[in-house]
Amino acid sequence: MVDHSFADLALAALYDSINPWGPDDDFYLDLVRSAGSVLDVGCGTGRLLARAAADGHPGRLTGLDPAAAMLVQARRRAPGVEWVLGDLRCQRWQGDFELVVMTGHAFQTLLDDEELRTALRAVRSALGADGRFVFETRNPAARAWERWTPDRVHEVTDADGRTVRVWHEVEGAGPAGDRVTFTETYDRPGWPRPRSSRATLRFLPPARLTDFLTEAGLRVAERYGDWDRGPLTETSPEIITVAAPGR
Repeated sequence: MVDHSFADLALAALYDSINPWGPDDDFYLDLVRSAGSVLDVGCGTGRLLARAAADGHPGRLTGLDPAAAMLVQARRRAPGVEWVLGDLRCQRWQGDFELVVMTGHAFQTLLDDEELRTALRAVRSALGADGRFVFETRNPAARAWERWTPDRVHEVTDADGRTVRVWHEVEGAGPAGDRVTFTETYDRPGWPRPRSSRATLRFLPPARLTDFLTEAGLRVAERYGDWDRGPLTETSPEIITVAAPGR
C-alpha cells in the first residue's frame, strides 16, 4: 500500500522541501560513491542516486519505489538513472548489486513479519558475495513518536514560494505493540482544505532486527546510533545497520 503523501503528485513534489538534505543523506552518499552498483529501495524522489549520478558515478544506479508520483520527480531529476516502479515482492535480482540501501526510515514501513522476511530474502538475493545492505530505523527506546504532536508545526517553502504548514498526530494512546499509526497533515494557501495522509511504522529493537536479518542469511557487520557513526546506546535516535551476506 502506497502512502497517500507519496501517491499524490502535489504532496510528492513537496517531499524534498519537507525533508531537506541532511547528515543521513551525506552518510548514504559516501557509501553509494564507493560502490560500483547500487539499488536504492524506496528511492522516493531519487535525490540520493541523482546526486551520485551528477557527481559522475560510473556504475549502475537503480531506484525502486512503489509510488509512481515519487518516480515522476525522480525521472525529471535524473533521466539517466534506472528507475523501477514496484517493490521487493515483484522484482527479482540475483547478485546484481554491491550495495542495497533503504533510506528515510523506509524499512519501518515493512509491518508484517512475512512481508519483512520476503523483503530481506529479496535483498539477500540482490547482493553480490561481498555486498552490503545498509538501512536505518528509529530506535524505539528514544520514543520519537512522543514528539509527533499537532502543536509542533513545521513550515517549509514550496517551489512556488508558498508556505506549507506540516504537522503530525499519533492515533490512540501511542504504540500498539511495536507499531505506531499517525497522520501527517499539510496545509498551503490556495488549497480548499488541508490534505492528510495516514501511515503506520514499525519500531523494532536491535535484537529483533538481528533475528530477522539472520533468518534471511544476512549478518550485522556494523551498527551505529547516529550519522556520525557513534555507538548504538539506549538513547541513540537511530539504529543504523550495515549487513552483509552470512558466512
